[in-house]
Amino acid sequence: MEDIAPGFRFYPTEEELVSFYLHHKLEMEREDLNRLMDRVIPIVNIYEFNPWDLPLYLCHKDPEQWFFFIPRQESEARGGKPKRRTTTGYWKATGSPGFVYCSGNRPIGVKRTMVFYKGRAPNGIKTEWKMNEYKAIEQGASSISATPTLRHEFSLCRVYKKSKCLRSFDRRPPVGGVQIIKPNAAAHQCEATAGEAASGYHKSQQMAGSPESSSSEDHGNPSQTGASNDSSATVFNYDELFWNLDGFWESQIL
Repeated sequence: MEDIAPGFRFYPTEEELVSFYLHHKLEMEREDLNRLMDRVIPIVNIYEFNPWDLPLYLCHKDPEQWFFFIPRQESEARGGKPKRRTTTGYWKATGSPGFVYCSGNRPIGVKRTMVFYKGRAPNGIKTEWKMNEYKAIEQGASSISATPTLRHEFSLCRVYKKSKCLRSFDRRPPVGGVQIIKPNAAAHQCEATAGEAASGYHKSQQMAGSPESSSSEDHGNPSQTGASNDSSATVFNYDELFWNLDGFWESQIL
């Protein structure tokens, strides 16, 4: 997906992840809808990669969390357990699985939390990387007293780094990491930032009018993942990126 304006993020609830995205991926009823979802939540076998490499394969650039559809492994299809080892470590489940509920208090999925360890079990070193794995419950199974039947063709996972703050909204610098800027220096810095922003704005207007600016970014190409997050050099097409797309998905629910 193309770069988006600062502050806009893909931030779905667990109910939306299971009842809309995972549900439609499992049903495969609308090819056009699946193509749109793949631009936001790509299909990746995350166990073939280290967690810090996964953002390279995600088109929607959120610096805090990443979502993926995971296809069922061959070992699972044969009735075995999934393999959660990577080249440098492994994912280990923590706690007990829990239910995901819809707004009507009906269980629609099962959530499992995992932590990534470097090395090999049982001597692995715990890292800050975590994952929530979601599996959908077979439609018609509404009771939580019995063991629900799960859909295994695809699971949906959210990968993120454990943080002591609520995303970046209330982020605080570490102790001793605060830079004290003198008033004069701060004024010069603000002027320089404003000048760079103005320059970037004019450049973006020129890019918007050029034929080259119409090409979309290939989210599967790792060479594109190092693109700058500098908002002053980004061309935003709000109508195409948000309003039309959001309206399309709303029409699928109604």
